[in-house]
Amino acid sequence: MLNKVVLIGRLVKDPELRFTPSGVPVASFRLAVDRPFTNQQGQREADFIPIVVWRKLAETCANHLHKGRLVAVAGRLQIRSYDGNDGQRRQVAEVVADEVRFLDRPSADQAYAGGEQAGAERTTARERGPSESMPPGELGDEPDPWSNDYPFNNDDDLPF
Repeated sequence: MLNKVVLIGRLVKDPELRFTPSGVPVASFRLAVDRPFTNQQGQREADFIPIVVWRKLAETCANHLHKGRLVAVAGRLQIRSYDGNDGQRRQVAEVVADEVRFLDRPSADQAYAGGEQAGAERTTARERGPSESMPPGELGDEPDPWSNDYPFNNDDDLPF
């Protein structure tokens, strides 16, 4: 069986970071994803999809993502049920993200504190802890697209 979701969209608002009673970080945010067609008025509509990230990935997203940032999310679709305050049974569909890629630079007012370089970061669920091993070449082997050493840092060098 397969349960894989890949989305590209913009954050509707800043991620909300919370902690479970046992201290595990969990962040949630909504992603606005355009539909591939237009409505009768010729306008493109969007779906607002809830995303949940856990552990180190949650902290990274909460610290570096802000409203309007363009991200790619890969994970699984989860449907969960709960009882509302009115006693009614409710269902929620959300994407539990295993990987989040930041696809744009933060704006000047959202730039990283401490002089860190802003750019296309890649964070995965493998950052969750030392117990999980990371396959060779998973992180660190990719060039930084915002550095001067990246092959396409000049518009004249773009292949399209």
